This record gives sequence, C-alpha cells and structure tokens, in this order.
Amino acid sequence: MLIDYKNVEVCQEAQIVLNDVTLQVDKGEFVYIIGKVGSGKSSLLKTFYGEVPVKKGEGTVMGFDVTRLKSKRLPQLRRKLGIIFQDFQLLTDRNVSDNLRFVLNATGWKNKLEIDNRIKEVLDLVGMTTKGYKLPSELSGGEQQRIAIARAILNNPELILADEPTGNLDLETGRAITRLLHDISKSSSAVVMITHNLQLLNEFPGKVFICENHTFKERTGKDVKESEVKGHDVSDTNYNPSTESGKLFNDNIVIETNSHDA
Repeated sequence: MLIDYKNVEVCQEAQIVLNDVTLQVDKGEFVYIIGKVGSGKSSLLKTFYGEVPVKKGEGTVMGFDVTRLKSKRLPQLRRKLGIIFQDFQLLTDRNVSDNLRFVLNATGWKNKLEIDNRIKEVLDLVGMTTKGYKLPSELSGGEQQRIAIARAILNNPELILADEPTGNLDLETGRAITRLLHDISKSSSAVVMITHNLQLLNEFPGKVFICENHTFKERTGKDVKESEVKGHDVSDTNYNPSTESGKLFNDNIVIETNSHDA
C-alpha cells in the first residue's frame, strides 16, 4: 500500500481542517480529491510529503510512518514521490533540459549519458521531444505543465501527487494533462490529483474523495454537484490564502511557491 491512512486528523496552525481521514492508495490507482477552496485538500496532500505533520491517527506513505517522521528522513520520503503543482515551479533561468538535469543531479545521478537518455525518455513520454532547448517563458501553460510532469516522473516514482495541475489551464489543455496522468497511472505510478473540474471525474475514471465541513468521504463522481466544489468552505473560518505555501522537494533542495489550499 502506497498510502495507508486510518482516522487521521489534519491540522493547520492548531486548527483542525479534516477529521477522521481514512484512505488507502495502491499501485496503479488514480484518485481524485475534490472540495471547495479551504476545505483541506491541499493540507491533506501536504501530509503525504511531510510539509504538514500528522499528529493524530495512523498514517504511512511509501512505507514511512508520517506520524513519527523526523525531519532528517523527509528527503528519503520525498525522493520516492513525484509532485506536481498548479503553477509549474520551473526554474526560469534555464531551459527545459537543464531544469530536468538539475533534478537528476540533485537526486544522485552522475553519468552524463544516462542523464541525457533519461531526459529524452521523459520528454518523449509527455510529448515534448523537441522542447528541451526552450526556456519556460517560451512555453504555453500546457507545455509547462507537461514539463512539470516530466520532472515528476524522472526518478520513476510509484506515487505522483498533483495539486490542481489543471487549475491554470483552459479546458482542453486540462483534459490533455489529465489524460496524460491517467495513462501514467495505468502503466506505472499511482496518481493522487486535486481538482475542481467535475467533467474530468467521468471522462477519466478513478476513486473520488470529497473534503467538506471537516470530513473526508468517498463519493461517486457522477453524483457530485458543482455546488459541492465551487466557492469557499464556510467551515474554514481562519483561511488566509496569503499564508499558504507549497514546496517542491528535490532531495534537500526546496523551491518555495505561494498557492491556495485549493
């Protein structure tokens, strides 16, 4: 089991965001987490890679007990994950290939030929074979997200965490990105994806869980109403988007970004 949570409590700054979270994710599964802004989706996702600690309940991710995880062991956990964010988090001062090379170097790759071959492999996989020389600023939003996916799968993680990967994209581009992640889940990694787009749930089937009023429950995608995922969760009285942050971890390298607990 890649993720195994039983009766987990998720907190942000001493405030309980979600109660009694029970979730199991295994190899090859595609899992959606949905809910309104401020309902705790991103906070839950952050517990999977140790940015938000788990202090109550039982929880393991990739074999690591996240209720007892020490900071010195966080890089070991994070090297086993692929993490994708809504705002891409590409390094703007270098081209696509060098973005990917940076991650491989940071995670222990030494052989130049093996590095070059792996970069080519992942760019081929995400349909960006000819874009290695381009800077992020020269790419469309959809292209940048494809590169972010390529970066996430460089080290063949068994688990990919995607926090609103289609949130800044138009509908068709978002569908293409979700299709790519869905295909990846069928061939290799499990994917846990946060989204507000209910159309994706039916087009690319998977398990569906909703965060609502401090609860976490499994749902059937076709039964979820737009009103359940649009707007702000009224139970989150202390929600402040300016204090939220996301991190992409490549070994001990941390790239900060601002993002909502969307």
